[in-house]
Amino acid sequence: MNLSEVAMAAAITVSISGVSYAAFNVDGISASTQTVADRVSCHTVDDAVVAFVAQHGAAPTTVEQLRPYVKGDISAYRIVAGRAAGPGC
Repeated sequence: MNLSEVAMAAAITVSISGVSYAAFNVDGISASTQTVADRVSCHTVDDAVVAFVAQHGAAPTTVEQLRPYVKGDISAYRIVAGRAAGPGC
């Protein structure tokens, strides 16, 4: 057996091990997926501001007013002059 065959066998073994770990670690993958899904973007908060203005005819003054329009954590954002301000804005 030469070095290239050993390297190929090692690469295949590591690859299969990684796929097997991912397949059997459903709870770990689900938790990280849910964490990412719970995060909102500046665009999401801006959309909530537009929905709020459409319903109330005035811009929101706090993020708490936007909670009914957004699924996820918007605590990192604030409203400045009627627009979203925070991460990614």
